[in-house]
Amino acid sequence: MTERMEEDLARRCAEAMFANDACSQHLGLELESMAAGAAVMTMRVQPWMLNGHGSIQGGILFTFADAAFAFACNGYNRVTIGQGCSIDYLKPAFAGEFLRARAEERHRGGRTGTYDVQLENEMGEVLALFRGRSYQVKGTILKEEHHD
Repeated sequence: MTERMEEDLARRCAEAMFANDACSQHLGLELESMAAGAAVMTMRVQPWMLNGHGSIQGGILFTFADAAFAFACNGYNRVTIGQGCSIDYLKPAFAGEFLRARAEERHRGGRTGTYDVQLENEMGEVLALFRGRSYQVKGTILKEEHHD
């Protein structure tokens, strides 16, 4: 498969998943770019996302990173789920800030994969580092394309 075909497949998988992803839609997440094993998503911090300290709730950042991880590991048209993940919070974000999540595949072999997601603010400062481990299960994202 050519690189262009891989990118097209990843984009179509992301569009199909996003259409059914009520959580990402509710949070205002957007897909900026897709490739096999990679995804870039964006969001703007809303006032209702803030915690008692006036900064973004850690669970919102985790969900943002987890969504980018999901889109990155499902770009091969194989249903892939999270097996485990962790996050390190480095810097707060505040209402009105524009954030970006950059998910990159570090390893993929057999049914498992490892992905890193870097969350950044609009100045490019790193807010959090997320690592997700994936596991491929049966099924495809695009129902018209079946794999053995």
